[in-house]
Amino acid sequence: MSSGTPAQGGSATVAADANQSPAASGGIATPVTACRSCGGAAPRLFLSLGSTPIANRLVRADALDATDPSFPLEVGFCESCALVQLTHELPAEEIFDEDYPYFSSFSDMLVRHAEKHVIDLIASRDLGPDSLVVEVASNDGYLLKAFVERGIPVLGIEPTPGPAAAAREAGVPTREEFFGAELARQLVAEGLRADVIIANNVMAHVPDLNSFVEGFSILLADGGLVDVENPGVGALLAHTEFDTVYHEHFCYFSTIAVDALMRRHSLALVGVQEFPELHGGTLRWSLQHAAAAEPAESVAAVLDAERAGGLDSFARYATFADDVRTVQEELVALLRSLRADGKTVAAYGAAAKGATLLNSSAITTDLIDFVVDCNVHKQGKYIPGARLPILDPAVLLERQPDYLLLLAWNVKREIIAQQAEYAARGGSFIVPVPRPVVL
Repeated sequence: MSSGTPAQGGSATVAADANQSPAASGGIATPVTACRSCGGAAPRLFLSLGSTPIANRLVRADALDATDPSFPLEVGFCESCALVQLTHELPAEEIFDEDYPYFSSFSDMLVRHAEKHVIDLIASRDLGPDSLVVEVASNDGYLLKAFVERGIPVLGIEPTPGPAAAAREAGVPTREEFFGAELARQLVAEGLRADVIIANNVMAHVPDLNSFVEGFSILLADGGLVDVENPGVGALLAHTEFDTVYHEHFCYFSTIAVDALMRRHSLALVGVQEFPELHGGTLRWSLQHAAAAEPAESVAAVLDAERAGGLDSFARYATFADDVRTVQEELVALLRSLRADGKTVAAYGAAAKGATLLNSSAITTDLIDFVVDCNVHKQGKYIPGARLPILDPAVLLERQPDYLLLLAWNVKREIIAQQAEYAARGGSFIVPVPRPVVL
């Protein structure tokens, strides 16, 4: 297959039934027949992005002749507990394999955010050399390293080999395993209890939510705190962030859905913080054992606001596919117009969200020449489906494309600041969501 082969996808559509989907290549995508959280009826479908490859399964140069397997990418709503979730599921080991390319430390904004989180936790929880901080999905140790540097014991839990190895090299003790109730019991049997558990940008990646959250309840020391961060589904809807949908994101959380999930495992919300600029709108949910938790007025206010915004009702989600289709059509029309005028276009960010945007909108090398990314583990490979080559950002000044599509729009300020010279030479930036705009 050449790098110019059309993506296996299409614009957003709504299907009448969660079981009526494009056939999955390889037959390993399983239809979801019950809510991943409450066990109720199958999620009610409201968005289909067609059949797409696994977003982070980057293609090696020696594999360009092979076909990228594609699988249904569809989203539904649980009318019992309000959890938004994929209607099909791939095995975790199929997604998080030995070539998984995500390394958090390549984002300056994420590192700064983590550093502040660490400093705040040390102060508010009075953490010291007798404490234990456990991070679930600790990636390359970018966050826990800040605790280690301050003499606070840590344990990282990271299932992907590359990031886990990088964490250990950085001096962060790391166990290369998936987290759940079974591992939590094993850690407790080894004499470990966590004063703080951190789970940033991982809960969406978990197919077995109940085992995952039960693990928190088991491992957390009496009086301890769990901090969970994930992009909020309210921001996804408000900003048409459809490209944050991909196969490794099994679920998309409102505080309403998180509250119901945590209560099931004797954990209670004691705080909610919003970070509008992080990943397009991130929420941090703070939790404690329910028996020791004190009710927080701020939590009640967030829950009331989400209910007032309709996040607990299917009606709020029913028209989302139309919003997505509008964004896709406007973006494709813009790119085609630029091509017709003889302009050159590249993209920045070989992120999973970029693969979703490209493949679900059928954007390939006919409209974009290449992608750049500062992650050296991605360079030299190709975006799955769209087959755009991933290059070092240095090529932007060598080739000076007229326009740069920000696939990693969630860090657009960071990218624009880094590419000041590109802009000074006349380059322009395209931000695709919530509606395509040229900066």
